[in-house]
Amino acid sequence: MAQQRVLPQSKETLLQSYNKRLKDDVKSIMDNFTEIIKTAKIEDETQVSRATQGEQDNYEMHVRAANIVRAGESLMKLVSDLKQFLILNDFPSVNEAINQRNQQLRSLQEECDKKLIALRDEISIDLYELEEEYYSSRLLSEYPSGGASVSLLGETSLLSWVLMLDEITTSSSSW
Repeated sequence: MAQQRVLPQSKETLLQSYNKRLKDDVKSIMDNFTEIIKTAKIEDETQVSRATQGEQDNYEMHVRAANIVRAGESLMKLVSDLKQFLILNDFPSVNEAINQRNQQLRSLQEECDKKLIALRDEISIDLYELEEEYYSSRLLSEYPSGGASVSLLGETSLLSWVLMLDEITTSSSSW
């Protein structure tokens, strides 16, 4: 998936400016650090006194250290700008993440549908077995009028459960 994309001219120019800023800031840090090291060397003969030379070197080190700090802050700002550029302009990876999440959710839906269908089938089998047991029981033969009303009530509630599960599985598969 590491394909080269053609960037518009403005984006290409922006990336080139980021690259130039990076090189300039790193060069500034290196140059200032090198000059601080050079300033730390003590020269034997100079035309100015040692105290004056020490103060001048101290001032130069402070200025160069400040330049290093400025270049470091500029690099941190560059990192922030690069992150923002990536977030705003990396549509293919955002689309890929969305597609992956969509695929995960579809597989989860299919798994839930399969479990619901298995549950519906299991309840249907159990309902059938319960009806068989109920209609062959002694209670029904001993109390014909009372047994019929109980039978209709039990059959209606169990049947409504099966129908409700069937409706859930068919409606969830149409999502």
